[in-house]
Amino acid sequence: MLNIMEVHETNQMIEQEKLDVRTITMGISLLDCAADSVDEVCENIYNKITTYAKDLVSTGQAIERDYGIPIVNKRITVTPISLVGASSCKSSEDFVKIAHALDRAAKKVGVDLIGGYSALVSKSMTPAEEMLIRSLPQALAETDIVCSSVNVGSTKTGIDMNSVELLGHIIKDIAHATADNDSYGCVKFVAFCNAPDDNPFMAGGFHGVTEGDAVINVGVSGPGVVSRALDEAKG
Repeated sequence: MLNIMEVHETNQMIEQEKLDVRTITMGISLLDCAADSVDEVCENIYNKITTYAKDLVSTGQAIERDYGIPIVNKRITVTPISLVGASSCKSSEDFVKIAHALDRAAKKVGVDLIGGYSALVSKSMTPAEEMLIRSLPQALAETDIVCSSVNVGSTKTGIDMNSVELLGHIIKDIAHATADNDSYGCVKFVAFCNAPDDNPFMAGGFHGVTEGDAVINVGVSGPGVVSRALDEAKG
């Protein structure tokens, strides 16, 4: 049972030290959404996300009300789309269709961002991974809350210089494609080296293939708490 001192301490952390839950992020595996046709893949993705994450935002809001701690962002990560669309996507435009499906599903459940329009190419690119990378300017320009990432290097397996060279042009193209919106597409994109197996943090978030079918990640933000602790520890 909570006592009055714990309540006071929590209120102090929230009001004076700026403690909040920065994000709750649901990771969803889309490996079982692969199919022969792009349209079927899009339908599978939309249905799975809107089923698994249908209560994510409302549950977060209920937790905020019950405990009085702000939850700033509600987000989703999915399996890197270069893997999910590998068998069905025959062009960059096919991958863009999947980006639209992600955007629609994320808006349907009311989250702030969805990550995982991604490719992990630290050694070399498959044809599907290259198509996804080439689709990035269009995909990020035509969607609102889809985030993307590409891993181009690893200290263990090496650096794919072809993807590094390609990505240099693609990042410029993303900026140009979203120039009328302050090049916002670049805000939704991360270029990685040594990406972890699973990453719940935006904009480079993706659900790792080593994870389960669905997981919840909680990110606690404490810059104010850290600052306060450092102030009290001076000397």
